[in-house]
Amino acid sequence: MKWAEVIMVRSTGRTSSRLASTLKELMNDVARDRGEESIRVFHRENIETDYCIVLFREEEAAKSGGKRLGLRLVAVLKRIGMVHHTVWMEMNQIS
Repeated sequence: MKWAEVIMVRSTGRTSSRLASTLKELMNDVARDRGEESIRVFHRENIETDYCIVLFREEEAAKSGGKRLGLRLVAVLKRIGMVHHTVWMEMNQIS
């Protein structure tokens, strides 16, 4: 089963450059240690303070509230801005 963990973060104008550099560092860390997970980071068009991080993985069951990596990202990003964190499960094919 495929899972996606979505972390949206919004910073203030004062912390947007700090958020961008933190996200770059976190992506590099994940690239080295990711195992079965992949990560993508999106920047909201025309709004320099909004980012969306999506972690993808495939496994039988998701841990309620997210995996260790997602929870770690949330903990770090909460120091910089407002964070919204959700876990999504892929829908079975419709026949």
